[in-house]
Amino acid sequence: MRAWQVKELGDPNKALHLVELSKPSPGAGEVLIKVEAVALNFFDILQCQGKYQEKPPLPFTPGAEISGTITAVGEGVSLKAGQRVLATPPLPRGGLAEWVSVPEESVYPIPDSLSWNEAASMFITYQTAYYALHRCAGIQPGQVLLVHAGAGGVGSAAIQLGLAAGARVIATAGGPEKVNICKELGAEVAIDYRAEDFVQIVKELTEGRGAHVIFDPVGGDTFDRSRKCIAFEGRLLVIGFAGGRIADAPTNHVLVKNYSVVGVHWGLFRRLMPERVVEAHRELMALYEQGAIRPVLYKEFPFEELPQALDLLADRKTWGKLIVKP
Repeated sequence: MRAWQVKELGDPNKALHLVELSKPSPGAGEVLIKVEAVALNFFDILQCQGKYQEKPPLPFTPGAEISGTITAVGEGVSLKAGQRVLATPPLPRGGLAEWVSVPEESVYPIPDSLSWNEAASMFITYQTAYYALHRCAGIQPGQVLLVHAGAGGVGSAAIQLGLAAGARVIATAGGPEKVNICKELGAEVAIDYRAEDFVQIVKELTEGRGAHVIFDPVGGDTFDRSRKCIAFEGRLLVIGFAGGRIADAPTNHVLVKNYSVVGVHWGLFRRLMPERVVEAHRELMALYEQGAIRPVLYKEFPFEELPQALDLLADRKTWGKLIVKP
């Protein structure tokens, strides 16, 4: 079978090699999946560069989000051959291969209505946004939700899940094209942060009260400015640091404005409470079938064009999710 391997650390176009490997067999507690689609993430690039927290021995196959069909099962598995699933294959045997064996606890059934490309894009971003908004922020109908980087994978998920929860959604994005995507997703107002001051606009829209929940996957200056438009008893969700700089959170400001800064480490939540992740998956599948959520897909790439797709993702000019098809 064909698979991509990182044989040396570096940028994707140097680190990745397309190789022929033996088709794997599922061990005890594993299922073998014929991979139909792989969704790319920014951390795939960091893994190639050796800059991610997980540093598997070389060579390894990246690819954290896949969809496909179970073709064989190992001993002690309750899932069945023929089931359509999404999965998160752990390193070093990631999903950028034609077949992959995955532990059963990392595999989730999907409905027939969900396309392969959408299924591969449904897990990490939607689970993160769902966990952030519902468990970490306790979002309520009628509250104001400000979503930064709203055209990105996790931001677009947050817009849709906020609307599904009955929130009033304001989004920010960089440039007219990405602003339009936020509007198409249903944001009441979409702000081009390159040309407009989101702090002032949020204050005007809320008559000075500010946003009850701020979803921030950017950090840096965006976090600093978000503190200026957070509401009384608001929740400022720290999702990530796509902006590069890790901001400080002055505790005197937290006290004076009476808001919470909440860390969102979904991966740790998943390890500690896997049963809650299964519950969230069921809820997300139900929301999809109701038409309340649908992944934003930027482009589908042939398997051979993985390095080019990751280079495009690294330029941060894309939106939604990028898909590779084995």
